[in-house]
Amino acid sequence: MHIFAGIRRGDRFSPNHIGNDSAIFNLTAQHLKDKGYLINDYAENELSESTQERFIFSMARDVETVKMLQKLEDNGAIAINSGYGVENCYRSNMTTLLDNAGILIPKSKIVDITTADTTVFEELGGQNIWVKRGDFHAIHKEDVTFVRNAKEGVEILREYALRGIATAVICSHIVGDLVKFYGVLDTDFFYWFYPTNIQHSKFGHEEINGKPKNLPFSIATLRQEAERSARILKIAIYGGDAIITSEGSIYLIDVNDWPSFAPCREEAAVAIANHIHNQITKTDRKVG
Repeated sequence: MHIFAGIRRGDRFSPNHIGNDSAIFNLTAQHLKDKGYLINDYAENELSESTQERFIFSMARDVETVKMLQKLEDNGAIAINSGYGVENCYRSNMTTLLDNAGILIPKSKIVDITTADTTVFEELGGQNIWVKRGDFHAIHKEDVTFVRNAKEGVEILREYALRGIATAVICSHIVGDLVKFYGVLDTDFFYWFYPTNIQHSKFGHEEINGKPKNLPFSIATLRQEAERSARILKIAIYGGDAIITSEGSIYLIDVNDWPSFAPCREEAAVAIANHIHNQITKTDRKVG
């Protein structure tokens, strides 16, 4: 019988979604237990080199915990999501990987905050620009900020510097309908929705694009590009955001590891547990 280490997400990495993140973790753990697995429950800061479980399912985002997860993987542990995938989702890393792979993303620049000035904003048109911390996920409202001009942008960068943030991703604003999506690789599960229609938000940034106009687009293409991005980033359990333009183009503006799945939690937990079970079965076959 396999024993899992289940790593919960720390509260500070679940801004305005602590209950939702805890709920998807608990449901996934229960479905795995129903399949006959044993689960040892860990907080992020409890993961260490002495962790004995070979199989791990993890929502961890703490930098030190992610590094520890990677070390355990290097020593033979099977982790879903991989610590390397989580690190790939840090904003600068994600932007570089997706752009290099030809995923359609907004025009973006990765900047060193200590040397950035109004020039970097002017290179993107000088107005209606997003400023996002580059070194990590968003855990404060200002970590993703919409600015209307270069002066506002520089002020945000100065605020980042005071908080010890070294890099930022600056990208053009895309006009269109904002959609969120959730998926689990190698399963039938894929879910998308308009977040403003159900008041689903962490920081209220969805208001910038406003209510959706139900612009036509290809759901198959959205799923294809979302799954392709997840494979590029090496995350099996993923979510993200996209903008649908009036021409039907689909810009991915964020892809992240193991989101809350709040609007579709029950179905998602089944798919996640099935994916994990299938990965373990494949591993057992290779060993056998």
